[in-house]
Amino acid sequence: MKKDLHPTSYRPVVFKDMSNEYAFLTKSCVDTKETIQWEDGNEYPLYKLEISHTSHPFYTGKMKLVDTAGRIDKFKNRYAKK
Repeated sequence: MKKDLHPTSYRPVVFKDMSNEYAFLTKSCVDTKETIQWEDGNEYPLYKLEISHTSHPFYTGKMKLVDTAGRIDKFKNRYAKK
């Protein structure tokens, strides 16, 4: 097995589904710029998700209308900076 293949910077990170405000805490090495106060009183890095298992139609069994124009604008705004 190759040495130094996997990252070593694992730390607790909060992942938050922005469509329904569901959040969960897990270990990750994802880069984040924001932080959030968690239920235990500690502050953790925050990674925002567009969709998770609590909002995806496959897992919920509910189809919901997606605002495609809003998603396109959000995509353009996100990548206009780069």
